[in-house]
Amino acid sequence: MGEENTFASGRVPRVVIVDDHRLFRSGVRGELGDAVEVVGEAGDVDGAVHVINEQRPDLVLLDVHLPGGGGVEVLRRVLTKHPEIRFLALSVSDAAEDVIGVVRGGARGYVTKTISGKELADAIVRVADGDAVFSPRLAGFVLDAFAATDAPPVDPELDRLTQREREVLRLIARGYAYKEVARELFISVKTVETHVSSVLRKLQLSNRHELSRWATARRLV
Repeated sequence: MGEENTFASGRVPRVVIVDDHRLFRSGVRGELGDAVEVVGEAGDVDGAVHVINEQRPDLVLLDVHLPGGGGVEVLRRVLTKHPEIRFLALSVSDAAEDVIGVVRGGARGYVTKTISGKELADAIVRVADGDAVFSPRLAGFVLDAFAATDAPPVDPELDRLTQREREVLRLIARGYAYKEVARELFISVKTVETHVSSVLRKLQLSNRHELSRWATARRLV
């Protein structure tokens, strides 16, 4: 445990990991090693709020898309009571609306799941110390959003989709095969197929080609 892993208090940050995939949470624990002290885990909104209130960690590593209302709901329910707790979003999504949503909700940073264990440990320490940390491309979304005088318009079609459907939509639109989407999101191929069918139905589209054009037109890819 090196000195570089300590933050202002002189100790390693106490962290809660919130993600709906147990396997991913285990992987994050392994990657972080002794760089942090993991004091709890959760896989949905209610579980996250409970363990955070119980453990009072220095920082919560928060997935954006969670059963029960998403990461924004965790932020809302925790920060009203414990504004001192820091949140760092860690998500497969690099969509502007996801980044802006959690930042407006109170997160101090947002990194994608392509980050290395060392980079993640560094981001955790920095956010726990009060810095704001973003993957380079995502920082631009935040600057653009808060520089704008008006909030971005609501897209009623996109609003019909669940957060998980949006994740699947973006990956499919980028040309990912169903197996690749399943591996990326830690879900089964059957679940991917179900989500794609639901997206096509809700958007009244016929196939992947139309779906890709729809997503590209809205700059979701």
